[in-house]
Amino acid sequence: MPTPPINLHTELFHLSGTPVTLEAIIALVASMGIAVIVGQWVKRLAKRFLSRRGDEGSAYAVARIAQYVVVFAIVAVGLDNFGISLKSIAALGAFLSVGVGFGMQNIVQNFVSGLILLIESPVKQGDVVRTGNTVGIVDEIAMRATRISTRDGVAIIVPNSDLITGRVVNLSAPTSVYRARVAVGAAYGSDTALVKETLLAVARRDARVLADHPPEVYFRDFADSALSFELCVWLDDPFSDEVVTSDLRFAIDAAFREAGIEIPFPQRDLHIKTEASPLAPRG
Repeated sequence: MPTPPINLHTELFHLSGTPVTLEAIIALVASMGIAVIVGQWVKRLAKRFLSRRGDEGSAYAVARIAQYVVVFAIVAVGLDNFGISLKSIAALGAFLSVGVGFGMQNIVQNFVSGLILLIESPVKQGDVVRTGNTVGIVDEIAMRATRISTRDGVAIIVPNSDLITGRVVNLSAPTSVYRARVAVGAAYGSDTALVKETLLAVARRDARVLADHPPEVYFRDFADSALSFELCVWLDDPFSDEVVTSDLRFAIDAAFREAGIEIPFPQRDLHIKTEASPLAPRG
């Protein structure tokens, strides 16, 4: 018998007792496309509305969660309306769980970690974070990974699970006020009071140092070749600390020269001990 032509209503296969037709597959693809478009629209609308309250990071998190909810809801309704019941999806999920067990653990783990990041907000969009030796601004928390823009103008893609299980320093929490530190050495014999006043004067002259958080100078140690001091200043932008501390070091070098304070370099004193030669025996 000739094979009947395939049309939109032809049953291709059964999924958990439910016939699947070409029409159902096309409808499924269409519903997924609509879900993505509507989800993006809901995310933009929610972010625009919530951003008026001033917290960009929280607005982004809520908008992203709203997008996920809308996408999943539309896809689920679309599947059910076009002949693929939720029970069938559950059966398919059980089948795919084998694949998850073998090769998709990281994808699922990163997706769940992304939801935790959005809900608990240990880091938010716009936060300055340090992960490892990298400092950058959180640009986007996506389903699988988070994008961080560094000072070098490059984007680093960090798996969401690394931000949950690894050590991450959020320099923007609980506030964006951040204390930067500059280590300074002065030669032994220097006037320590003069060193302190010189360092404080340099910090006060920099307009980027917060006036309502006075700078501080600590006498840290009697090191091998120098008296170790530390200048601590408060900034309102942790992302700028590299530039500010560099400028402070230039200013400290000039101020120390003007004040006659020596910045030492490592040195060693060598003491040579000589012994008299034994007297030769007399003949």
